Amino acid sequence: MDMGRESRWEKDAMTVEIVFALVTAAVLAGLVFAVAWTLALTLDLSGSAERHVLAGGALLGAVAGVWRLVRVLLRFDKQRHLGR
Repeated sequence: MDMGRESRWEKDAMTVEIVFALVTAAVLAGLVFAVAWTLALTLDLSGSAERHVLAGGALLGAVAGVWRLVRVLLRFDKQRHLGR
């Protein structure tokens, strides 16, 4: 009977960790894009220069978000295998 509870607890822990990873990845991606947007506004860029800065910010934001997501999930998997 305890095995069922542990299994459920592990599933709940995985769900919480996945949601945490997704939320923090989205926040990080948004912050990176916001920095690029602020840079474009501060430098008073227009036309294609502004589009390139915003596209670069979106790309860097996506890369940073995926990096965060993978990092959190790999760390959780490592801790789970160590039994913590």
